Amino acid sequence: MDTPICDFVRAYASGGALRTHMPGHKGRGALGAEAMDITEIDGADCLYCADGIIKKSEKNAGELFGGKTFYSAEGSSLCIRAMLFLAVRKARAEGKKPVIAAGRNAHSVFLSAAAMLDFEIVWLWPKAPKSYLSCDVGPDDLEKALEESPEPVCAVYLTTPDYLGGMTDLRGISEVCRSHGAVFLVDNAHGAYLRFLPESRHPLDFGADMCCDSAHKTLPVLTGGAYLHVSKTAPEEFARGAESAMALFGSTSPSYLILQSLDAANRYLSDHYREKLACFSEKIRDLKKRLENCGYDFYGGEPLKLTVRAKKYGYDGRELAAVMREKNLFCEFYDPDFVVMMLTPETGRDGLERLERTMCGIPKRPALRGEPPEFCRQERVLSVREAVFSPKEVVPVGKSAGRVLASMRVACPPAVPVVICGERIDNRAVKCFEYYGIETCQVAAGAAL
Repeated sequence: MDTPICDFVRAYASGGALRTHMPGHKGRGALGAEAMDITEIDGADCLYCADGIIKKSEKNAGELFGGKTFYSAEGSSLCIRAMLFLAVRKARAEGKKPVIAAGRNAHSVFLSAAAMLDFEIVWLWPKAPKSYLSCDVGPDDLEKALEESPEPVCAVYLTTPDYLGGMTDLRGISEVCRSHGAVFLVDNAHGAYLRFLPESRHPLDFGADMCCDSAHKTLPVLTGGAYLHVSKTAPEEFARGAESAMALFGSTSPSYLILQSLDAANRYLSDHYREKLACFSEKIRDLKKRLENCGYDFYGGEPLKLTVRAKKYGYDGRELAAVMREKNLFCEFYDPDFVVMMLTPETGRDGLERLERTMCGIPKRPALRGEPPEFCRQERVLSVREAVFSPKEVVPVGKSAGRVLASMRVACPPAVPVVICGERIDNRAVKCFEYYGIETCQVAAGAAL
């Protein structure tokens, strides 16, 4: 598969041109990558009105993923805002109120989009929440939620795989969406590789109309490289309007280092990646079995994640992550209950062997008791938009009960809010804040609403 963006930039970098354009480093600098870092000069195409090398590269990516693909140099955050904009615009064009049903474990960028686009949210909750990071909603749960919604839902938005490696029945969900005339949107930020498993588990192959993939999370792509995919069966206006939707929220200065990385990934994915991924996935399955024999217990079914239930091994998750860090093993995420490690074929056999030695070298202790506080619904007082634009003040979590949360600021990882802005904080929420180490929060200013 050709790499038109990489080819252009390499030729330009080696051509000895006098750079009288941005960036200011002029191809020289301490990092060593400056020569390959350009801007949208003649011949380099334009990301949000592509008709040259970027368009050719995106077409290559679309052939690999089975849809119409658009690049982001600003991660899946940009893609999420764009696909929500397209869904909301479609609803309003049809004279419908924009109401979106969303899994409660949505990334905070979903909330920033709600604040900007001013759509209503029907939250989808699992029957028995195991963590605020997971939302195991099945087709029957969605059917019930859509039937009970006060307003018709124009779109359904789910996050799968979630941060802990939980995965949803996308095929069943998509069938419910179609029966209700709702657009199906998926935050697949952690699952770009799913398309290339022996049997694809990618959202486009299970009926999603649009989804985002953070290529940089699970593929050999620089941080910030992501895809917005539009299904071949989605309404035509989605593919037609995708570039303008991305431009509405995106920078006019995309990183050509990231674009080259996405371009190069097309060749990587087309060159025996499926075989490499299948072999590596099998190695991870075998590794999990050996680690289970050492006493570890795992959560979730995503093939490339190791999510350890830390307390069953005798550690608070933060403590277990610290022990790993002392042994020079840095995980992706941890909280009191879980430690998450993300692996890819680039981890390699040596990496897996080192991981196994490290984990098996940590002594098992008696299991810790204690479950996380109950994660439950809060009273909505303001819309997300009203809360975000309200005057705010910072208060200690211990004094936040009765106040209305007004901020979307959430640490990333995991960037999933414990309470939604616009909701009244109750004592159960305070316990959750304290359990997860949150010390202060922003609330609507003035007397408690």
